[in-house]
Amino acid sequence: MRGIMLKRFFLVLLAAISLAAAARAQDGIGPMQAILQEQAEVIVKSSRTSIGPAIDAVAASGLPQAQGVLEAWQAKDMWQRQADGLFFRATQDGDRYLLTDFDTGAPVGEAGKADLRQIKPNSGVRALLGTALVRFQLLDPDPARRADALTSLERDANADLLAPLRAAIDPEPDAGLKARKQRLERLLTISYDPDQAARIAAIDAMSGDLGVDVRAVLNPLVATTLRVFPGTPPEGLNIAKRLRPGSADLPREAAYDMLVQADLAPPRVSPAALRDALAAHIRNGAVGGVPVAQLSDPDRRTVAYTALAAAGLVPPYLTEDQIDAALEAHVFAMLYAEPSSAVTDAANAALTNISMKVGLNQALDLGLDALSLGSIYFLAAIGLAITFGVMGVINMAHGEFIMMGAYTGYVVQQVIPNHTVSIIVAIPLAFAVTFAAGVAMERLVIRWLYNRPLETLLATFGISIALQQLAKNIFGTQARPLTSPDWLGGAWVLNDVVSISYIRIAIFVLALIFLALFLFIMKRTRLGLETRAVTQNPGMAAAMGINPGRVNMLTFGLGSGIAGIAGVAIGLFAKVTSELGSDYIVQSFMTVVVGGVGNIWGTLLGALMIGSLQKGIEFLNPSNTLAAQTYMIIFIIIFIQFRPRGIIALRGRAAGD
Repeated sequence: MRGIMLKRFFLVLLAAISLAAAARAQDGIGPMQAILQEQAEVIVKSSRTSIGPAIDAVAASGLPQAQGVLEAWQAKDMWQRQADGLFFRATQDGDRYLLTDFDTGAPVGEAGKADLRQIKPNSGVRALLGTALVRFQLLDPDPARRADALTSLERDANADLLAPLRAAIDPEPDAGLKARKQRLERLLTISYDPDQAARIAAIDAMSGDLGVDVRAVLNPLVATTLRVFPGTPPEGLNIAKRLRPGSADLPREAAYDMLVQADLAPPRVSPAALRDALAAHIRNGAVGGVPVAQLSDPDRRTVAYTALAAAGLVPPYLTEDQIDAALEAHVFAMLYAEPSSAVTDAANAALTNISMKVGLNQALDLGLDALSLGSIYFLAAIGLAITFGVMGVINMAHGEFIMMGAYTGYVVQQVIPNHTVSIIVAIPLAFAVTFAAGVAMERLVIRWLYNRPLETLLATFGISIALQQLAKNIFGTQARPLTSPDWLGGAWVLNDVVSISYIRIAIFVLALIFLALFLFIMKRTRLGLETRAVTQNPGMAAAMGINPGRVNMLTFGLGSGIAGIAGVAIGLFAKVTSELGSDYIVQSFMTVVVGGVGNIWGTLLGALMIGSLQKGIEFLNPSNTLAAQTYMIIFIIIFIQFRPRGIIALRGRAAGD
């Protein structure tokens, strides 16, 4: 009896010691480790079909360590120590692995690879972990990380991300990120929300949005597939429209081919197959009772083939009436991929509204492009409007003054690396260089050729070739970079349809500045007064004490200087080569002639008209820019036939010419 009691005492004592040890062990496990231990079997198995509760247990724990655990798990940095089954974050250090506790984030020792088991989630499990991480990343204290998570969500979203995204909208403190979250929530609602009313509300909210992502979400809702049904289509199908075989949308042959592919009708016998079948069954000079000599008649061939089909030797021959009967017995319909007709109706209405707004914005974008191109042509032609329009000098070297201005900007940038400062210095320097070149050209050549347009044209054309060759000798034949300042980089984006580069805007502003400068010089300065006097009546101007030669020299120099500034502006977006000027000389002359020789307002209108015409033709025929140039020249030739003096005709000497 005493032995039995002693034995029981030892058993009770052993149990108490075991319970105490277990309690001490449990006290050493943190709350996150406890959750992992509860889900240990599922985590180690790592199956996509069963891992959901384990991920949810970690994600919904409310512990600050949850995000780190999920990230380590997804990155395959979670390891289980085989001795006690505890989970750690492990990093390799030589042949050993350093273990970090998930709860405290502190190192807890090291172990060999043989003592650990790596948790290796497959791609499906990692996708579930990524979905669980979204709720943490979208609420991360760091705005940059929230933005990165949102960008990742925009690239690859699914139905599982809708709930965590909605939960992250109201707590978002940043207005910009909150707007992005709300927008993405609407897009995901359209695609994945099971509530039809919520989807329609989201579609209506986005119906005026021009974003490409909106159209990318709506288009699959209205995508259709052609289906054929024997008889009446089943109830519940979202039918876009029914098609009649033989219509433009469904040719008769294509409709019957659908029946054949769906095993709803026998295949047709082609003429070639019919001839081959007849040739293979010639017996004693006849086929199916029809003599071979009669087989040149199509009707007799049909009779012979029908006889072979009746004997079971060939597939049956289908008459046109039989084909029509088969088509009449079936219904052809376009079915929406989206089963809800209310959703597709809302999507179609939204796409119609968006399409109308896209068209209006495309017209606005085309207008801005035309305005931009017109400002470039005006800037290139304003100097020519002075030399050709006011002085009547056909200067074929005007394009080379533009080229000289662009190369001046390039040289300045080699000396001054700061692009903003270099452009500020290059503009007046280009004016000075080309002004001096223009004065030299006028004094040495042009002054001897006034009122001799043919000789002037030939002389300036020769100077043009000489200047191009000189530029090649100095700078080479390769294009030279003229880099714009950083603040001119990028574009002003109004929406996904309308945008215009900042360089084009700067050129437009520069064109307006030179328009105002030209008007000021011509209306408010002595040089302008003398130029207008010489233009109207050079003899009377000379009698009044004005030196026509000096006025012509300064006027020619002014036009050449403005061409140099235009070269700096054009060089910011075009290739700076020796042929740069030749790309704009034709458009410059057309601008001046169409606008009205010698009138600055006419030059402005001519530039806008030519720019609009070119952009319009390119829009209608975007694959052939050469055709656009050809059509534009043809239009201008016709225009000049009806209005030879241009849009605004000049009065005075040029008008008399």
